[in-house]
Amino acid sequence: MLKQYLLTPGPTPVPERVMLAMARPIVHHRMPAFTAIFNEAAEGLKWIFQTKQPVLQLAGSGTLAMEAAIVNTMKRGDKALCVVGGKFGERWRNICKAYGIETVNLDVEWGHAVDPQAVKAALDADDKITAVFSQANESSTGVRHPVEEIAKLTATRERVINVVDAVSALGAFDLPMDKAGFDVLITGSQKALMLPPGQAYIALSDKAWARTESSDLPKFYADLKREKKAQSGGETAYTPAVTLTIGLVESLRMLKEEGLENVFARHDQLARATRAAVEALGCKLYAPTAPSPTVTSVWGPTGLDTGKIVKQLRDKYGVSITGGQDAVKGKIFRVAHLGYFGVFDILTSVTALEMALTDLGVQIQRGVGTAAAEAILAAGPPQK
Repeated sequence: MLKQYLLTPGPTPVPERVMLAMARPIVHHRMPAFTAIFNEAAEGLKWIFQTKQPVLQLAGSGTLAMEAAIVNTMKRGDKALCVVGGKFGERWRNICKAYGIETVNLDVEWGHAVDPQAVKAALDADDKITAVFSQANESSTGVRHPVEEIAKLTATRERVINVVDAVSALGAFDLPMDKAGFDVLITGSQKALMLPPGQAYIALSDKAWARTESSDLPKFYADLKREKKAQSGGETAYTPAVTLTIGLVESLRMLKEEGLENVFARHDQLARATRAAVEALGCKLYAPTAPSPTVTSVWGPTGLDTGKIVKQLRDKYGVSITGGQDAVKGKIFRVAHLGYFGVFDILTSVTALEMALTDLGVQIQRGVGTAAAEAILAAGPPQK
């Protein structure tokens, strides 16, 4: 028997407590029993989004929330500024294109964060831009973008909203929607919220909700005005993901018990430990200047296809990580540390990596990565 360890940036491990909650008998989604569950989930989402706005629950992946953000706030003739520094920045651009929205693409070198001054310059140069689309965390590259600085830029421009993809970020590091001034914030179930895939969540500021009145792009299932009306009454416009909603209640209870600041501190510690470990092994970080708190991206050893590392870890040790995509396919590997991750998940990933590298003929000193991680993990995260 080969025990499996899921150390990918999504889906992420689901706590036993959440799985047990989801194993309870199904309830009907138009009955009072589900209304109580739904309302608790709705309040919990407002807590983790750090907003007074309603956070709408959608049955679909994070891409559904991305599409909903576009079709509900944009109209024909609008122009969007898309920060494109990885696969998910490309997705913003591609969804806009699918709906006929002209895009200005702010291309950012992969492995680097966008410069807010470049965003400002693009907005100053084109007064037809009505929205900025970006990632809080570009998980394909392991980069954390300065979305708070972008929000400051759009706050002074009445015509422009900022839309933030926080699918691989929300619940792992601090993204206070109201305080930061995000106009649209989205996330998904299978990342830091510790659930299986299948739910997406989206919240809009007053400024963004006002845009829904003039939006003329086609929409039906992703009609947020219809969902807002239905969800204010404790149900969804269409059949919800009942079991995932039950699990969401339990996962949010767990996060509340830990405390939001402690959750953020835990993710920060795990990220620092992972980065220290791979550097101790002689590897270089792919995103050294703007490293993600949720996934560490690493250049592979010279001359070694990193797909072989991913395969060796999976097939021999039962440890699942991810490789690079597109231009960095075979060149980098990515180790996650978001959601239901703790000290020994990091030690497992680092020790397994040492073993896999040795198997593949890479000359390393065994144990140095583990020791570097232990030095950070032994101290424990700061308690708030």
